[in-house]
Amino acid sequence: MQAIAHSHFARYSYRKVNQVLGLIRGKSVPEAFGMLPWIPRVSRVLVEKTLKSAVANAGKGANPAQLRVAEAWANHGPVIKRVRPMAMGGRAVYKRKTCHLTIVVSDAQTRRKKG
Repeated sequence: MQAIAHSHFARYSYRKVNQVLGLIRGKSVPEAFGMLPWIPRVSRVLVEKTLKSAVANAGKGANPAQLRVAEAWANHGPVIKRVRPMAMGGRAVYKRKTCHLTIVVSDAQTRRKKG
């Protein structure tokens, strides 16, 4: 059985979120929850909330100790563009990046493809 949780329009860069996801991908859920407080990234809070949601989506009958993080990824979200005034009437455009996060937990053994 699989359970999926999404987090859309999160105010983090997808590359920074993927660094955290790479550490918990393939681990058991209790092991992932044990690792998350020690990861020195701000986006770990978002990953932890989404992982809790995925475990809750598995239902009451599912044992969290038997669940594994089968898949986890983050993709680009829309870029929020802002303008800062500069000298002589110029402007500097800076981008606030967002991402879409998906975590899939499963109770079955997952195999990774080699190569």
